[in-house]
Amino acid sequence: MGGVDVRAALVSVVIPTYNRSQLLRRALEGVLSQSHSNWEAIVIDDGSTDDTGEMVASRFSGESRIRYFRQQNEGVSSARNRGLRLSRGEYIAFLDSDDFWAPWKLELQLSCFKADPEIGMVWTNMTAVNGNGRIVAERYLEVMYRSRRLFRDEELFDRTYALPKPSGFPGAAAPVLKTGVIWSQMVTGSLVHTSTVILCRDWAGKVGEFKAEYRPLGEDFDFHFRTTRLGRVGFVDIPSILYQVGMPDALTERANMATAAKNFLQVIEPVIENERPLIKLSDAAIDETLAYGYRWYGTELLLHGQREEARAVLARSLRRRWEMQAFLFYALAWLPVSWTAALRKLWRLVRPAARRQSGRHPSSIYFKTAD
Repeated sequence: MGGVDVRAALVSVVIPTYNRSQLLRRALEGVLSQSHSNWEAIVIDDGSTDDTGEMVASRFSGESRIRYFRQQNEGVSSARNRGLRLSRGEYIAFLDSDDFWAPWKLELQLSCFKADPEIGMVWTNMTAVNGNGRIVAERYLEVMYRSRRLFRDEELFDRTYALPKPSGFPGAAAPVLKTGVIWSQMVTGSLVHTSTVILCRDWAGKVGEFKAEYRPLGEDFDFHFRTTRLGRVGFVDIPSILYQVGMPDALTERANMATAAKNFLQVIEPVIENERPLIKLSDAAIDETLAYGYRWYGTELLLHGQREEARAVLARSLRRRWEMQAFLFYALAWLPVSWTAALRKLWRLVRPAARRQSGRHPSSIYFKTAD
């Protein structure tokens, strides 16, 4: 990592896409605007049926740095993995085709590797926008990811570096890089968002590919979980991307949430069972994390009418930690199927409050007491 001249480094930008022609155009224009110009954009068209191929050919035909490949529809993991195999850069960045980068993103993040040569991956915050381009949240990482609300920065990072301002950077103050080893904290859930990530090639090779068995949601968490296990990573708490929310084809739609919850548990349960001594979290934190995972999965099963399965999973949540929300949905799981519509309305009412409450546990419970 330390031997690469980051100012001249080639960055491979892996962009999976499916039926998002105009959003992809915007995403590519964001890459074209980068102040760090030594990049290649690898677009993997995952079997689009719209005019994606024609748009890329007509709009970007004169740009040799944009490489377009088409494949049969196999899912985002397959598309990202193909992009990884085709990449040639010293660094690899990920960009979903409905997101948009600030023009200084690559320059800023490459300077992080120079500031702390021990890090192998850097991510940033993000700003959420709706379909009309209106800002939903300036710093959306804390909203989207529960685990980001569980830990103070000093519980994640032990080094801080002032960074040079990249070209066109709008802030008055110099950006700050914070680095640390966060694998244990990642057991509680993801702290990292994919479209903000850049990692060095050496680490990408060690992490391996995205696991297709976690589609349509969960492969990102598993990939970043394995990444953070490799060692020190860096975070810049500045939004470097516009993250699109509320689109009709978004993977985070309600229908995919049960799969996301199941996949979360499939990632962390074997690690907790087989490698507990390596996880620098308290037993209370492990119980809270598993209770949360079972509650999440059980609630989604209930909302999808799978009542018997929901009862079993919610009971596991209550055995790990008693919580009113889990108990409420466990009790409701014994009611007739005809109550499902009412359950959905109830959940829409209580979910914002439950989401705000999540992450308010004292952070001191999350770390093992020194022997």
